[in-house]
Amino acid sequence: MTRTAWRTEREIQDIALADGRHVRVDGTSNLRDVGGYPTHAGGSVAWRTLFRSDSLHRLDSHGVARLAALDLRTIVDLRADIEVQQKPSAAAGLPARIVRAPIVRDPTRLPPMTDLGAEYRYMIGECGDSIGPAVRALCAPFALPALVHCAAGQDRTGIVIALVLAVLGVPDELIGVDYSLSSVYLDPDSTAVIGRLTATGLRANVTAELLSSPAGLILNVLAWARAAGGGSVSGYLTAHGVGAPDLAALRSALVG
Repeated sequence: MTRTAWRTEREIQDIALADGRHVRVDGTSNLRDVGGYPTHAGGSVAWRTLFRSDSLHRLDSHGVARLAALDLRTIVDLRADIEVQQKPSAAAGLPARIVRAPIVRDPTRLPPMTDLGAEYRYMIGECGDSIGPAVRALCAPFALPALVHCAAGQDRTGIVIALVLAVLGVPDELIGVDYSLSSVYLDPDSTAVIGRLTATGLRANVTAELLSSPAGLILNVLAWARAAGGGSVSGYLTAHGVGAPDLAALRSALVG
């Protein structure tokens, strides 16, 4: 299905920038709701059910209270142990279950990589057994609403959320734009993002760039996962411990 046959670029942007997409919580910059995205089979991802974010270690009391208002049942922390030790999550006191699912267990032992694309390919190719438990945590009974986060909320979180959205049937075009929104909300001094937008007026400044270079990174991730999974993202996740019943439960819980 091509983009032209599905939606115009403007319609895609409007869906990605829907009211409520960016969730303002003191101590975060990239906390977003992934609800509202339509699926190929009909229906859409439920709002206020799955969130993605940067690190939660900067939350103050107001931020913790705002996060508590989301009624989270699960928080999936994708950071490595050393990151958690250096910057403990301020959400530990919430009633949500904290699931530690480090995608890269020891960042100091990563092989040399020349760019972000190479890093993403490494994670899909070599860290599937870590990605699987992160997704499986979202499939458990009563796991939702849930929040998935890493440090910046773009790379490791972007991969996990992209795989989940693909399993739900969200078109690749929207998965790419959802990934690209990190370029809008992240502090340009805090993390390196390929193709970062320098928008100040957001909607007025969102251009085709949002649908091209940054999105291409995550679209490559989907292609690599499908190639490794016998043609589907579901196959990739199943090969890494997420059973077909798990994925069916996730679709049932998230798509209405």
